[in-house]
Amino acid sequence: MSEDRGAKSANIFDVARLAGVSHQTVSRVLNDLPNVRPATRARVEQAIAQLRYSPSPAARALVTRRTRTIGLVTPGVPDYGPSSIANHFNVAARAERYSVDTVSTAESDAGSIRTAIEGLLRQRVDAIVLIVVDIGILEVVRGLDLSVPLVAAAATQRRHPTLVSIDQYRGARAAVRHLVELGHTRVLHLAGPPRNPDALERARGWRDELAAHRLEIVQPEHGDWSAASGYDLGSRLPITPGTGLFVANDHMSIGVLSALRARGLEVPRDVSIVGFDDVPEAAYLLPPLTTVRQDFQALGELVMQKVLLAVEEPDSLTDSVPLPTHLILRESTAAPR
Repeated sequence: MSEDRGAKSANIFDVARLAGVSHQTVSRVLNDLPNVRPATRARVEQAIAQLRYSPSPAARALVTRRTRTIGLVTPGVPDYGPSSIANHFNVAARAERYSVDTVSTAESDAGSIRTAIEGLLRQRVDAIVLIVVDIGILEVVRGLDLSVPLVAAAATQRRHPTLVSIDQYRGARAAVRHLVELGHTRVLHLAGPPRNPDALERARGWRDELAAHRLEIVQPEHGDWSAASGYDLGSRLPITPGTGLFVANDHMSIGVLSALRARGLEVPRDVSIVGFDDVPEAAYLLPPLTTVRQDFQALGELVMQKVLLAVEEPDSLTDSVPLPTHLILRESTAAPR
């Protein structure tokens, strides 16, 4: 890499890391504000010189016109994932001294999302954050001519500087691999809503992992993330002793556990179950649920970092790598008998 390319890619967070300070301290030095110790200022200035960092003139010209408000568009549903992302993003925004105006859309159709975004723009927000629960919304957003940056939380195979996600695909593969390594040769999937990007990526991971082991792929049934839909699917699926179940989220897994008990099937003696999310209740189910943990706090912080870069250093934005998941082993999985 040449020095010019390295300099062009440096951003305020790179300077902060090199100087061992927060990016707010770097910003105070850049704007020649007080309350920065001389030794700290010198470290920051040295890091700036070493990285040949230069703030975006266009962004700095907009500083006095900012409202320090971010618009957040969330789905009007109480699902654990979107709610957790929204909560942690709000915490991260407050830590950066930004306020958040939240709009919950009753529907996830294009018209509702467009109306929500237009309303936030009228409030002169500095940026918009969108939590995506329908794959069609990304196409809608790409067609909008926005006057402010938009950052989307969406699981997708696409990579883009303002798209952030948790790696649903690899998390699903790890869940299925665990069941296969235990000895399960029949692994069914109870999927989430068919247009939900998280559900699609989890189903893709399940399918690819089974294909890698040359195991039968049975068309998945779809629920709506709720325990009730999990109970319904668990009541009527052709589940036989020795089956492994990869359930698209923990709340559906709760319903499945109840349905299997009603059918006289014991977990994990007869059926092994892996969920997804690691909701707080997962460790206290009977049996405690093996599941895939998502770091929603890290995702909320990453969304906020992308917002700051998009507002202050747009030229330094780079494609995001999905955050990793972690398989949490508990007592709902065991080798088939």
